[in-house]
Amino acid sequence: MNIGKAIKELRKQQGLSQAELAQSSNITQAALSHIENGKRPGTTTIINIANALNVSESLIYVMGMEKGDVPKQNQILYDELFPVIQGLVHKIGSK
Repeated sequence: MNIGKAIKELRKQQGLSQAELAQSSNITQAALSHIENGKRPGTTTIINIANALNVSESLIYVMGMEKGDVPKQNQILYDELFPVIQGLVHKIGSK
């Protein structure tokens, strides 16, 4: 799961700087930078960031999903479906 990558992608889609998103999320820019670089945030922080980005926290989790997060028996299905899901998620995230 790469939550930070998803947050960074959503932030950039919305044209926000780290400082702007951090301020709206009530965290420091340094904390946001750590999250975007792989540190796993707590649930409250994810909720605050999702609210600041005006998206659901579920969207962040879906965008952060990676193949390794899926059980081996479902990875073929992941390969087929995830690109479609990602495309839809990106459309939702950029609105």
